[in-house]
This record gives sequence, structure tokens and C-alpha cells, in this order.
Amino acid sequence: MLTISRLAAYAGATVRAVRHYHKIGLLPEPERDRSGYRTYDAAAVVRLIRIRTLADAGVPLARVQELLDADQEEFADGIQEIDKDLRAEIRRLRGTRERLARLAAGEHLALPRSVVDYLDRLRELGVRERYIELERDAWIMVAARIPHEIDAVMADKHEQLGDPDMTRLYSLISEAVDCPADDPRVVEIADTLERLMVRASAAGEVDDISFDKPFADLLDALVVSTPPGRRLVAILEERGWKGWTRIERVPADRIGTGPD
Repeated sequence: MLTISRLAAYAGATVRAVRHYHKIGLLPEPERDRSGYRTYDAAAVVRLIRIRTLADAGVPLARVQELLDADQEEFADGIQEIDKDLRAEIRRLRGTRERLARLAAGEHLALPRSVVDYLDRLRELGVRERYIELERDAWIMVAARIPHEIDAVMADKHEQLGDPDMTRLYSLISEAVDCPADDPRVVEIADTLERLMVRASAAGEVDDISFDKPFADLLDALVVSTPPGRRLVAILEERGWKGWTRIERVPADRIGTGPD
């Protein structure tokens, strides 16, 4: 007959593990001898080895009991089911590792790949990091608001960059983001943006992304957080354009009348 330490040694386990298996009911706890010690037989060694083998293979302890008590067919079915669960967990962990790897770049935090690719293209065009940070923060909020539409929106943005006026607009905004409000480039930005808006309006290209007013105001706040941004919005309002997230033409009789 074996002591608990000898049982553990024969099965390649620890005494602590044996006691835990007793506690959760995987390994029956034997009667104590007259000296008060537990004594184990060969059957206990075999069962402990089977428990350890299943546990080392990744079988959750909650499933070990049913496998130990199963017949051959039930055992095979149980193993297949556990393997299926493990493969699903492996896929989940791989996805987690991929997301963690992307997070190392910082910008991927809360941003889908389509937006990151767009920001990278702006960098290739020479847009400064200071402005890209502002645009990134806006896209983080937009992507969270319209997760199923963001890839299509980014595709449109890529297409718009084929317009020389659009690339010029980004260049100007990038250069003027930290300039004084009276910098002449602010007026040039307004001129360029207005040309784009007039052409889009004439072509019937209407932005169909629907944001409620509080959310649009939140995005607009990123623009007016800088002095040149505030002046730009003011110039556009003087010319009959309202907003920034969704710039709209104001009827001639409403220009300069202020909010309702």
C-alpha cells in the first residue's frame, strides 16, 4: 500500500495536486489506516495517471470526470468535442495576438485597418503628424459610431484623394493646423474647400452618412479646437456654408441670421 507522497511520485504528480483531486472528487479519498495515514493501491495510481494525462493534454478538469467514466465511444466523442473547443480557442488567441501586434503601432488602437491605411496614405502625401492626430481621433469616434459602414467611407475617401484640390486641401490644412488664425493659408483652405463643395453639390454627390446633431457637434469640436479651425468655420459661414462634419449650403436668406 502506498502513502500519498509515494502515489504522487509514481504518477508523476504532486501531493498538492492529489489533494486537489480529492477535493473536487476526481480521485476517491481512501480510508485512513490505524496510524491516521491515507493508503493507496495500484488502482489509485492508474486513475491518477489518467487524470494527469488528460489534464496535461489540456482537458479542463470539469470534463475529466466524465471522460474517466465514459466507454470507448463516449470517450472518443468527448475528445473530439474538446478538440473542437480548443481549435476555436486557438483561433481566438491568434486573433488576440494579431490585435496586440497591431496595437504596438499605437494607431491601431480602436481603429479598423481601412482607417489606418487611409492615415498612412495621408502620411505618404506629406501630411504632418500633428494634423493626422486630429483626424485619427475623429475617425476613432466615427468608426465606433458606424462600424459596418466605415470601410465603404474609407474607400470613398481614397477615391477623393485622386482630386488635386483634395490633396492640396490636405497639404494646406496640414501646414496651417498650428498657425495663427490670421494666416493667409486659412483663406486658401476655405477657397479650396468651397470649390470642392460646389463641384460635389453640382454633381449631386451628397454625403449619406447620418449623424445626430450632438455627435456631429462633437466631431466639429475637434476642428474648432484650434484658432485657424475656428476662423475657417467662420469664413465658411460668411460664405453660406454651415458645419464641418457635414457641410451644408445655407439658403441665401438665412446667411448671417444665426441659429434659430
